[in-house]
Amino acid sequence: MTLTTPVSNSENRGAASALAAPRSLMLIAAVFVLFAIAMVWISAYQIMAAAEPGWAVTMNAVAALLALAALTLLIPVARAAMHSKSASASIASGDAVAARASISRARVQSWTAISVAIPFLVVAAFVGVLTANDHAVQRVFFDPEFMWKTLGDIGIAFGRNIGIALAAEAIVLVLGLLLAIGRLLPGPAARPVRFLSIAYVDGFRAIPAIIIIYLIGFGLPLSEIPVLSEIGPFWSAVLALGLTHAAYAAEVYRSGIESIHHSQTSAARSLGLSYPKTLRFVIVPQAVRRVLPPMLNSFIGLQKDTALVMVIGVVEAFTQATTYASRYFNLSSVTVVAILFILITIPQTRLVDQLISRDRRRSSAKG
Repeated sequence: MTLTTPVSNSENRGAASALAAPRSLMLIAAVFVLFAIAMVWISAYQIMAAAEPGWAVTMNAVAALLALAALTLLIPVARAAMHSKSASASIASGDAVAARASISRARVQSWTAISVAIPFLVVAAFVGVLTANDHAVQRVFFDPEFMWKTLGDIGIAFGRNIGIALAAEAIVLVLGLLLAIGRLLPGPAARPVRFLSIAYVDGFRAIPAIIIIYLIGFGLPLSEIPVLSEIGPFWSAVLALGLTHAAYAAEVYRSGIESIHHSQTSAARSLGLSYPKTLRFVIVPQAVRRVLPPMLNSFIGLQKDTALVMVIGVVEAFTQATTYASRYFNLSSVTVVAILFILITIPQTRLVDQLISRDRRRSSAKG
């Protein structure tokens, strides 16, 4: 005698709904995509209508590419429809496994269409802001002719930003490591050194960088200290940023050194290495590899802080841009500075991400 378990109507409805094609989600995705395409096409028309005579060809090409790119949003919607049709056919034939696979693919493609449409809507909104109020925002912040006109002088001044950042980073790497080592020196004899290192790090991290720049940039010439009072604004800026960011680098170094297991130090000392040699040949090389990603992040912050040196008269990119802005009552030159900082910062950020991913892969392989 075979016993069968009765299946309720609610269970049948639940099973049927689980195998139902996601038509509602597809409809939402299709409407969302069509709305995004319409907004992008309107934005493309606004771009072509606002194009200056000298930039008409370029702007028309950009608008055409944007309009064509928006049509690619239809691809995931079409794929979702194909998978939904396949799911319906599988349901009709009683193949539940194939139906579930097709339904899953249809849902993924529907959500893909929605997520890809969002950046296009952001671009359309950005274009709408630029073209609002008779293109007032675009003329003030993104005037192509004015940006091109000021690019040369701002680019030359931006080279000073790079020079200040590189020179200051040399001070940061050396002084930061010395401060970290001084803070970690063992024994009661090193207590004064530890106290001075902690006081330096806490003090310079507490004072805003612009105050340090101002004090050094104007204080050294007024104090008439031999050599230091004659280094000029450029090297005063380098010194101020180097001293400030060395405090932050010291903490990064310290975290890296402390992350090395104490057994490394014990093994090195048992082999007869002195504490300085243990640091030099065993601990510090490992710590430097570990702190390389956060140190690069600190360098990015140092690069951005070079804009603060304008307070002591260094003609860097931001100073040059504000000169043009005050002369012509247009902030497009400042936008050029922002773009230049973006161009040098984003590659470094991606490099940091790659280094972090590499360290994770190494850790996983060792584990």
